[in-house]
Amino acid sequence: MHKSILDPARVGAVEFSNDEIARYSRHLIMPEVTLEGQKRLKAAKVLCIGTGGLGSPIALYLAAAGVGTMGLVDFDVVDYSNLQRQILHGTKDVGRKKLKSARDRIKEINPNVQVNLHDALFKAENAMEIVEPYDIVIDGTDNFPTRYLSNDVCVLLKKPNIYGSIFRFDGQCTVFAPHLGGPCYRCLYPEPPPPGMVPSCAEGGVLGVLPGVIGVMQAIEAIKLIVGIGEPLIGRLVHFDALKMKFREFKIRKDPTCPVCSENPSITALIDYEEFCGIPQAAAEEAAEPPVPEITVEELKARLDRNDKFVLLDVREQFEWDIARIPGATLIPLGELPSRMSELDSADEIVIHCKAGIRSANALRHLQKAGFSKLLNVEGGILAWAERVDPSVPKY
Repeated sequence: MHKSILDPARVGAVEFSNDEIARYSRHLIMPEVTLEGQKRLKAAKVLCIGTGGLGSPIALYLAAAGVGTMGLVDFDVVDYSNLQRQILHGTKDVGRKKLKSARDRIKEINPNVQVNLHDALFKAENAMEIVEPYDIVIDGTDNFPTRYLSNDVCVLLKKPNIYGSIFRFDGQCTVFAPHLGGPCYRCLYPEPPPPGMVPSCAEGGVLGVLPGVIGVMQAIEAIKLIVGIGEPLIGRLVHFDALKMKFREFKIRKDPTCPVCSENPSITALIDYEEFCGIPQAAAEEAAEPPVPEITVEELKARLDRNDKFVLLDVREQFEWDIARIPGATLIPLGELPSRMSELDSADEIVIHCKAGIRSANALRHLQKAGFSKLLNVEGGILAWAERVDPSVPKY
């Protein structure tokens, strides 16, 4: 059992209407919550970074539970590919700002919730100002610069940071709160992985219901911290394997030499998180290499219509090929290319494509090193083909 993180003076000023008493009645009759706990929920201010897969269940359940003020940070618009898991948004919201559809859905769930919208990229320049008014930060993002940034700003401002991450069938959740005796994100991950080493959900996929499980866990941790019940996941990380339906718990200890949460920190202000994660350096290294020769999808279509002699090579995976393909292409997945290079003739001109142009550029460089010279990369990949040449090809 722990104490609520809220100031009792703020909680004491909270009042409820009869409608609210009816709405929260199943909470009020729980001896662990009661009217006092519900007052704490209404007094609480929670910031959710991201309104996507994790942010959706977080926002919906905290709103339904009666959290009084919710801040949402996002800058994106709703896309069809979001709808498989981002349940804050519906089909009618495609093309609309996520913040607006999220606000409308939250208000539909509970009109008593004050919703603050922060329509911006969460960056070092605005993070302190955005986070400062809130009691808790919940990280629903999927990139390393933002994770390190949300960690550092929470350590500096002494705010609990409820962390969750998802990928394919696996997810994890914990609470980073050095001011409450636990570790921070840097204690667990002192250094970010090299850029491109860890695929995003857009690249590797995610089971649509998985963020529901992890996001609800994050919401539960927020409620426990606010109400002052149970044992928060401070110093404990829970890993969930959806395929095996197994939960595993790991202990996380504070790093006594942590650069941000130790007694003698070397980081006492926010830094350049893109640079820390190596993104500018990776971009510079890529720019230093000879440019990849490219062809547009319009040029590819014209050459196909003329029956020009060349090999159209698709380096996506078989399951992607089954979803969509360009007529006349040959499939050799990128991972199989080294062992199947003998199927290609270096005398032929080879035009290479993938989903968006990144894997095909890697394939092109690999073939260049093997002695192939007549190579072109399809700029934008099959997504550009579906967008600008053949709308009947499904986008995924």
